[in-house]
Amino acid sequence: MSTIVYDRAHEAMEGAGARVNRLFPISRQRMNFDPFVLWDDFRIQPGAGFPTHPHRGFEAITYIFHGSIRHEDNLGNASTVTDGGAQRFTAGRGLEHSEMPSRDGETRGIQLWINLPRRLKGIDPDYRQSDADEMPVREIDRGLVKTIVGEDGPVTLHTPVRYREVTLEPGGEYTEQMPEGFRGLVYVVDGEVTINEQTLPRAGVAFFEAPARVQIDTKSGAHFMVCFGLPHGEPIRQWGPYVD
Repeated sequence: MSTIVYDRAHEAMEGAGARVNRLFPISRQRMNFDPFVLWDDFRIQPGAGFPTHPHRGFEAITYIFHGSIRHEDNLGNASTVTDGGAQRFTAGRGLEHSEMPSRDGETRGIQLWINLPRRLKGIDPDYRQSDADEMPVREIDRGLVKTIVGEDGPVTLHTPVRYREVTLEPGGEYTEQMPEGFRGLVYVVDGEVTINEQTLPRAGVAFFEAPARVQIDTKSGAHFMVCFGLPHGEPIRQWGPYVD
């Protein structure tokens, strides 16, 4: 039988002056959500950002709602991700990179860390950018669904994950069937949704365990992320930027 836990993100400061709404890690009670290690809804103003820092042991997706991020790393990659685009890096045995806004105005997006299974912790680091026009978008009644990871999404990972961005007009509805063995979450970026008669405002989250049919409704319109993944069932040992 599936279970649902409702909560909200917590405000925090990260990097050099970046403000985030963080789902995890935030406390001993919610350090991670296997296979996911970190979820930050970030807002970066000009002059703030994430200067050069190291990582290892996981993969990360930075998805941009609006604005732009300039990525540079010690592998020689240098690229700019803009509205509706994403970047994925596989830290593996070790990588250093920076993510800084590259134009005026606010940059907002989601950074998601996905654990690597123990057998892959020592793989070579890797990087890939996926622009907005590479991501398939399908129309539903009163809404749009963009696939970032999974099925024909362009971002690939070493862990089975389904990651989507959904926008609904007032009165819209979205239904998702979580695959067998997966767990996941729905995070409200903007607006308000109802899941199983529970109202979730902006920065609200619903965590799902076990196979579940997720039905999401909105009266006023909403923008939210749907993210499911297959747990590794291994301890997640996070030490700041490292996941060993």
